[in-house]
Formats: sequence, structure tokens, C-alpha cells
Amino acid sequence: MAKYRKFQEILDSQISIPKALITEYRRLGIGEKELVIILQLHQFHISGNSFPTPDELAGITSFTTQECTQILRVLIQKHIITIEQQGGTSRSVGDECYSLEPLWEKLFTCSSNGQTPRQSSENVFSLFEQEFGRPLSPFEIENINIWLDQEEQEPALIKAALREAVLMGKLNFKYIDRILREWKKKGIHSVEQARQHGKQFRQGQAKEFGTKQKAAPKRDVSLYYNWLEEE
Repeated sequence: MAKYRKFQEILDSQISIPKALITEYRRLGIGEKELVIILQLHQFHISGNSFPTPDELAGITSFTTQECTQILRVLIQKHIITIEQQGGTSRSVGDECYSLEPLWEKLFTCSSNGQTPRQSSENVFSLFEQEFGRPLSPFEIENINIWLDQEEQEPALIKAALREAVLMGKLNFKYIDRILREWKKKGIHSVEQARQHGKQFRQGQAKEFGTKQKAAPKRDVSLYYNWLEEE
């Protein structure tokens, strides 16, 4: 009987984890470290602590407090978790909590073609990692999410700006951000608009500089839009 009670206590302390989370987390753009923090947030919530601090998370993982802070920030930027007010009215810090509801919605709500609504933009991250030849940092992931969510840039246009940076040999986020800001300032919100703008740009340059472009040793500025001619 004593053993039964002991084993029963072990069974009673188990937490339920959706199988889909373990099998589908990569499809949602979640990394292994992020998955660990999600699981810890889930168990903290079940234990009655809905707003664990980075120190508390670091205390039961192999991550540092700084790493936990960065992972939490990335999860918020990816709209995997949110910070909400318990009760919906109080604004005191003690009433804040992490909500995994966005994660469950992404996990269990799929479009008719079997893809989540955000999946079409997830390959932006993999494309950046492919071009940079390394995993993206939390800060870089945050940058991309700002382009997607706050600035509402189309994924295709972000990919176009990345391609332009590669062609120009300026593969860094500041240069890509500058391209996107310039396009936005000129009212360019799609690849097609960028293609048309590129044609006008080259025509204007040809009229202004004429044959001087052929003789000048300067960089051919028409390269700035050369990629837009690709189909």
C-alpha cells in the first residue's frame, strides 16, 4: 500500500502535453530552447505560477537568466505567448501572466490547406538563415517580426530586400531595413511595384547620365534593381 501511494503521487504529479506540440513545433518556427521554455511555462502555470521570472526559469533549466529573458522576448515576438492581465482590469505587476493561448491556437487551428495562417511567413526565417549561413540571433528574429507584424511588410518584399542585400554584398540587417524603409517611403508595397519602380529608376539614370555610365569606374547603380527582372 505504501508503494502504491508513492507511485500514485508520482502519477498525480504528471502534466499533460499535447502530442502535436512535440511533433509540430518546428512547423511553427519554434526552436528546441524555445520549446523547453514553453514546457516550463506550462508546468509553472499548472503549479499556480502564471508569471515565472527569468530567474525562476533559469533555476530549473540549463539556461542563464539572460538567455531565458531573450527566449521569452522571442516567443512574444513570434506571437507564441502573450502577457495578459489576470481579471482583465488590474494593471498591477502581480496580476500579469503569460498566456499560451496563441500557441494552442496556432497548433490546433489550421487553414484548409493544412497550413497555419502564419506559416507562409515562417520560411522567411529559414531563408535568412540560409543566406547568413547560421542560425539567427533573438535580436535578428525580433527584427524580422517587427517587419512582419508592426510594419506589416509582405514576406515576399522582405525576401526581395534580402536578395538585394545579397547582390549588393551588404548582407546585414541595417541595410535590409534601409531598403524596406526606402520602398515604404516611396509607396512600394509589393514586388511588382518594386519591379516597375526599378524600370523607371533605370530609365531615369540613363537619361540623366547618358553614356557617362559606361565610362565611369563607379558601381553600376542599375544593379540595385537588376534582380527584379527575374521571373
